[in-house]
Amino acid sequence: MNGYMGKVLMVDLSQETITTKEIPQNWYEDFLGGEGLGVRLFYDHMDPNRDALDPKTPVIFATGPLNGTSAPEGGRLVLVFRSPATGTLGLTNVGGHFAPALKKAGYDLLLVIGKASKPVWLRIKDDQVSLEDATALWGQCVSPTEEFIKKDLGAKAQVISIGPAGENLVNFSCLMTHKHRSAGRGGGGALFGSKNLKAVGVIGTQDVKVADPEKLKAASKRSREEIDAEAFTSGLLKPFGTPGFYNSISATGTLPTKNWQRTTYPESHEVLGHEAYHKTLEVKSYACAQCYIACGRKTTIKEGPYAGESGGGPEYETLGAFGSKCLINDVSAVAKLGYDCNELGLDTISAGQVLATAMEWYDRGILTKENTDDIEITWGNVPAALKIVKKMAYREGIGDLLADGSKKAAEKLGGDAIDYAFHVKGLEMASCGVRASKGEAVVHAVSPRGADHLRPYASVVDAFGYLDEELGITEKQNPLDDDNKGWVKPLQELSMATNLLGACLFASICLAVKGNTWASLYTSVTGRALSLEDLLKAAERVINMERMINFRFGFNRKDDKLPKRLLQEPAVDGVGEGQVVDMEKVLDSYYKAMGWDIATGIPKPEKLEELNLDWMI
Repeated sequence: MNGYMGKVLMVDLSQETITTKEIPQNWYEDFLGGEGLGVRLFYDHMDPNRDALDPKTPVIFATGPLNGTSAPEGGRLVLVFRSPATGTLGLTNVGGHFAPALKKAGYDLLLVIGKASKPVWLRIKDDQVSLEDATALWGQCVSPTEEFIKKDLGAKAQVISIGPAGENLVNFSCLMTHKHRSAGRGGGGALFGSKNLKAVGVIGTQDVKVADPEKLKAASKRSREEIDAEAFTSGLLKPFGTPGFYNSISATGTLPTKNWQRTTYPESHEVLGHEAYHKTLEVKSYACAQCYIACGRKTTIKEGPYAGESGGGPEYETLGAFGSKCLINDVSAVAKLGYDCNELGLDTISAGQVLATAMEWYDRGILTKENTDDIEITWGNVPAALKIVKKMAYREGIGDLLADGSKKAAEKLGGDAIDYAFHVKGLEMASCGVRASKGEAVVHAVSPRGADHLRPYASVVDAFGYLDEELGITEKQNPLDDDNKGWVKPLQELSMATNLLGACLFASICLAVKGNTWASLYTSVTGRALSLEDLLKAAERVINMERMINFRFGFNRKDDKLPKRLLQEPAVDGVGEGQVVDMEKVLDSYYKAMGWDIATGIPKPEKLEELNLDWMI
C-alpha cells in the first residue's frame, strides 16, 4: 500500500503481549493518517469513566503518509492519550527522526496499554519487538537514557524517553527525542511513568512505497519554492529558528509579559531577541527528518556561571515562558533553564508559565518563604527559578504543589490564587497573547487539548495580516474584533491537515506551503487523488471527532473560557491597549462557522452526518 504500512503494533505491558493488527481501509480514506488515525484508534480504546493514568488508558504513536518519503517537512509524529493535566483528549506532536523510523519498521500506529510490573523499555527493530528491563535506567535523565538505548539497539536507533518528571507523574512532564525535541503538551511523560515505561527505541529498515516518484519530486520542488518565497519563513525562521518570532510577536502586542500583566516587552529585544540569541550563545542549526527549513538550534553558553553547558534551544516558547513571563532578561539563563527542563523531561511552556504564576503568587503574598522552602520566588530570580524547576521534576517541597500544574495548585491554595493561573482546561497557556489577536483567543479557548497556540496560529492572519486565497481568507482581519471568526475554520483545517500527513506546521504557519501543494504531495505518495477540498474535509472530520470525544469526557461550551485577567482587565500596552476578550461573541461567531450548537458548543447531528461521523451521534 503506497504511503502506508497497513498495521498497528499493539503492546500490552500488563500481559507482556505484543501483536499486530491490520488497519481498516476506510480509516485511511476518512482520516488520511497521523493524528486522524491515532484519534480514531483511541476512540475504540477509550472509556470516559477511566482516569488518565489508569493502566488501561492507551498511549498511541501515529505516523502520517509523508513520513519516510522524500516529501519535505514530513518528519512529524503525533501522540494521542488522555491528558492527566486536563482530563481532555491529549494530543502532542514532535519532530526529529522517530516517525520515519517507526514507519520504516512496518507500523503506521503503535498502541501501548497496561502497566509493566517493573520499569521496561520497548525495543523495536522491524518485526523484532521485545520488552527490555529498564530498572537501571529508572531515575536517569533523558540524555543517559537515550545513550544507553542507542548503545543497545544501534547508533541509528531513534528513541523517545522520559526523565525523572515523567517517573514522578508531573502533570506537565513530556516525552523527549533527540535529547531535546519535546512532545511537550498535556503530560504524556506521566502516562509513560504510570505504565513503568521508560522509553521506546526503534530501528526501521523497510522502504515506504511511493505511487509516483516523479510527481512527488515535482510537488516537493513546489513546496520548497513556496517556503523560499515566503519572507518570514525564509528570512527569519530558516536563518534564526523560532527565536526569530520573539521581537515580531512583541511588536504586535501578543507577547505575554510579567505573567500576562503586559503584552509587549521592547526592553528585552536586545537581550532575548534573535540577534542577541545568536550573538550571546554559540549556535548551530540542524534539521529534523525530511526538513528543508532546519529551524532547530543546538546551543552552548559561552560566558557566565553556566559557561560550557549546552543543549537544544531555547525555542521561542521557552524564551517567552522563562524570559518575558518571568522577567528573566538573560538569554544564557533562559537557555540553562531550557536545558534542565529537557533533561528532566518537563514541558518548558507549562514549566515557565507555572513559574511565572508562582512569582505573581509570591509577589502578592499568596506564597511566602514559609511555604516555598525558603526560596524567594521573585521576578527575574534565576537561582530561584532553577531550584523550582528541579523541585517540580522531583516533587520535592513546594515543587510537589506546582507539579500538578497551575490550575490544581491554585485550587489547593484557595482564595484568589486562581486569578493568576493562566490555563485553559488545566493546560498552561503558551507565549501567544490574545487581547491583540482575538483569533488566537478563540483558538486557545476551543482547542481539544486545552490552551493551544498552534491549532491554528491564528495571529498570523489577524495580528500579522496574512491572506490566503485558497482558504478564502482574502480580506484583512481586525485583530481587535471579537466577532467575525469564520476565517479561523479554514485556517484550522489547514493546520490539522499537516498533522494528518505527518508534516511540520512550520511549513504552513505563515501560509508558505499551500493546501493544494499538500494535497499534491499526498496524491503523489499514495496514488489516491485528493483535492484541497478533500484534504480540508478530512481535517474538519478529525476536528469534529476530537470535539465529540471531549464531549464524552464531559467538556462543552462551559469549558471554552480564558483566565479572568484576559476577560476583565484591559491590556495596558501595545496594539491591544484597553482591550479585553468578549468570550461570548468570540465563541458564538466561531461555533456558527463550525456548525456547532451555539448553546453547548457540540457539533450538530447534521454536521456529523455531513462528515460521515453519524456513528458518533
